[in-house]
Amino acid sequence: MLRNAGALRVGISRYKETPLHTMKILKRFTFGLLALMLGVLTSATVLEKIQGTPFVTRHIYGSPAFVLLWLLLALSGFAYLMRRSPTIRPATWLLHLALLVILSGAFVTWLTGQQGTLHLRLDEEPAHSYRDSGGEEQPFPFTVALESFDIEYYPGTRAPLDFVSRITITDGSQTRCETIAMNHIARYRGYRFYQSSYDSDGAGSRLSVSHDPWGIGITYTGYLLLLMAMAAQLTDRQGTFRRLLRNHTLRGISLGGAILLATLLPAQAAETRVPPTLPHEQADQLGRLCIYYNQRICPLSTLARDFTVKLSGKSSYRGLSPEQVLAGWLFYYDEWKQEPMIRIKSREARHLLGIDGQYARLTDFNRAVREYRHEGMSDRGVIEANEKFNLVSMLCTGSLLQIFPYRQGDTLHWASQVDPLPHDLPREQSTFIQQSMNYVNELVAQRDYACLSQVFDKIARYQRQTAGEAFPTNGRLQAELLYNHLGHSLVAAILFLVVGAFAFTHACRRIIGYSSGPRWIHQLLLAGVIIGFAYLSATLLLRGYIARHWPLASGFETMQFMAWCALGITLIGHRRFILILPFGYLVSGLAMLVSMMGESNPPITPLMPVLTSPLLSVHVVLVMTAYTLLAFVMFNGIAGLTLSRRHPRQAEQLQTVGRILLYPAVFALAAGIFVGAVWANISWGRYWGWDPKEVWALITWLIYAMALHPESLPLFRKPAFFHGFCVVAFLCVLITYFGVNFLLGGMHSYA
Repeated sequence: MLRNAGALRVGISRYKETPLHTMKILKRFTFGLLALMLGVLTSATVLEKIQGTPFVTRHIYGSPAFVLLWLLLALSGFAYLMRRSPTIRPATWLLHLALLVILSGAFVTWLTGQQGTLHLRLDEEPAHSYRDSGGEEQPFPFTVALESFDIEYYPGTRAPLDFVSRITITDGSQTRCETIAMNHIARYRGYRFYQSSYDSDGAGSRLSVSHDPWGIGITYTGYLLLLMAMAAQLTDRQGTFRRLLRNHTLRGISLGGAILLATLLPAQAAETRVPPTLPHEQADQLGRLCIYYNQRICPLSTLARDFTVKLSGKSSYRGLSPEQVLAGWLFYYDEWKQEPMIRIKSREARHLLGIDGQYARLTDFNRAVREYRHEGMSDRGVIEANEKFNLVSMLCTGSLLQIFPYRQGDTLHWASQVDPLPHDLPREQSTFIQQSMNYVNELVAQRDYACLSQVFDKIARYQRQTAGEAFPTNGRLQAELLYNHLGHSLVAAILFLVVGAFAFTHACRRIIGYSSGPRWIHQLLLAGVIIGFAYLSATLLLRGYIARHWPLASGFETMQFMAWCALGITLIGHRRFILILPFGYLVSGLAMLVSMMGESNPPITPLMPVLTSPLLSVHVVLVMTAYTLLAFVMFNGIAGLTLSRRHPRQAEQLQTVGRILLYPAVFALAAGIFVGAVWANISWGRYWGWDPKEVWALITWLIYAMALHPESLPLFRKPAFFHGFCVVAFLCVLITYFGVNFLLGGMHSYA
């Protein structure tokens, strides 16, 4: 009897252990497949750089094995979720269900979707078929003909605003006219047509064709469910995020960075001797004239600043304004060519050209470049230096200054004094264009500045009258002049980093009780955050107002936005989270410093037609907000690792902070990725193209999402491991934003 009872107990215990054992197997299998998927995605981006896009498309992204891997990952993840269902909140269920729906949509697209191209010419027979991605002809159940193709331009410029094709679809006895433009597609019977490119003669249009009647709808449903699930996760009172927020140990000491006033003050000249140039008043008048530059009409002040930065790496020289620097080169060339202001950044280039020091005179520089050309060498640094020499030459010959508008028919053109003019232009107007700057040179030589001001006023009136409605409003011109003269953020970046590092150290000492510090220091440094936030807000608003679009289209603009976002998050959370102010200063300082690495303030240019979609701004805002929060998490991890050995309680508190920040960071990144997918579907006809930046954004999201599963991955419950993971995982963000741009390339390498 006792023996039978013992056997029964063993059988019952084994029965109870079986589900747990199955759950462990499912967990290991699921996360093992996830690790394998991450390895495949990483390897694919490297192989694409080595072997090319067609190779990885054929052997990895388009292969049945890759699809099978995703299918196994989805099924095993769903099975594991079912095993854990009694302990899972509804919001978590909805989130994972949304991911399953998205993968289902992608699978349906892979099975049934078709992509191709259609080339149409004016006055040709209607097309009955299109060419698919494999190069084979696929028939339409209708015919398509091109009625017209037009290029629309930004007002008063030659910069393309949009490409517009008008087609006629004939289906039996029915005829339908459609207009296709960038970010505006045509749909008919499950087929979608996208503007792709056009023939150089303007008589033909190339369209992308997509036929995916089921996959897109399923995928979009998954996107909607995902957004609902993420909102539910953040608002669920019994969910992990809200429970972490109620943790009373979070209130702690917050320290900040530095006052920004020093960055707004003009730099003082280190030496008293300056080369000759125009007085401030006349130089400012010159800067207020308009010019056709970077495919738009802007104040000449913008060119002056870019010119000065390009040559010297700084926005001023010996205390002279950019307008005075440009005027000096323009009117006093013989004196300025002796100035050591042309910066040669490359050490190899300086060695090859035989130039001592970082700055060179144009006279020595010119001779060195000629000798270098004669030897037939091609160093990148020398080529860049030669571009600076050519820039000076274009200015001094007058070809750079396209300040004279004229009309030919309904088209507005801008010319310099040396450009050829139409023969039918009125003689008085052509004489004014060709002789005005010669007269200006005479007045400058005579130092007749009163008369010089009158000539500048006359040129300004001529510009406004001739350009008409295409001429910028006074508000935009004044905004751009203010933007050009504002102090820029290099000094602010260095100051933020220095004081942020001090604040970080001091905050750690306060957390462990070594020192407290007077309250007024905290208030003063908090005021610095407010000033920095206001300053970046003003520059971003001015830049957006000038460009007529949200300033989120280039690497410089996105880094400036990240700095602004970091300071904004700092102001929101400084009363709640430990160390948030030091992190805010460090993140914003690094972002501003990175934005200044290429050019201290790259030119404002019209957007490419495909970037005019409002979804671009939403996509960039979400992604950069996520990267900002992940940078906070990274610095929080550094603090946690610093304190984990001797002060485990404080390290555990910082782990709570890190977990709180991870939720909105991961969710914002997910939303940004899928808003970008919708934008891509509207613009290019596919919501996912396995571009390297898309792939690395997905890798980053998957890696950080693992840290939100401490119940399944117990290592993340340990503070030291969690903090170390957050520090190392930030490498994915760096690769996504910088590594792809500079190493891997792809469609997203512009930002």
